[in-house]
Amino acid sequence: MAELNELISEQLFAVVAVLAVLVFLLLIIVLTQSVKLGRLRKRYERMMAGAGVEDLESLLLNLKMQTDSVEDEQEKQRRTMMMIEQRQRMAKSKLGIKRYNAFSDQGSDLSFSLALLDDMDNGIVMSGLHNRDSSYVYAKPVEQGDSKYALSPEEKEAIEQARREGRG
Repeated sequence: MAELNELISEQLFAVVAVLAVLVFLLLIIVLTQSVKLGRLRKRYERMMAGAGVEDLESLLLNLKMQTDSVEDEQEKQRRTMMMIEQRQRMAKSKLGIKRYNAFSDQGSDLSFSLALLDDMDNGIVMSGLHNRDSSYVYAKPVEQGDSKYALSPEEKEAIEQARREGRG
């Protein structure tokens, strides 16, 4: 019986020793996790400081709403920019002018032909004919660099000058 008590006592000691080692290892793990959790808490508090919210969920929702607002504004600006670009293409931005003496027997280079065209070579050509007694102004529509009305050589030259200006 003494042998049995001694054997049980040795096994009990071994079990207690193993349990003590396990408790010690678990204590080390708990302390390590506690230190990591403390660091994480400090980082969380630094991140949340000055955010004006109490928890991370509120912060994320606030950031999502701000991002959506920025995206909406960006889309509005993109549409506005496209509209401006379309209007710009239709603006009469190309100019050609030819001054000349319409009546060679009198006066000087007071007559003119003025072409105003957009990027698609649509617009008008205006001619002002000046002599000593009177002045006349004519306007003709221009579509794709030509008019359905007969054009004088000076009007054609003004249109070509405006078209060249657009290529440069």
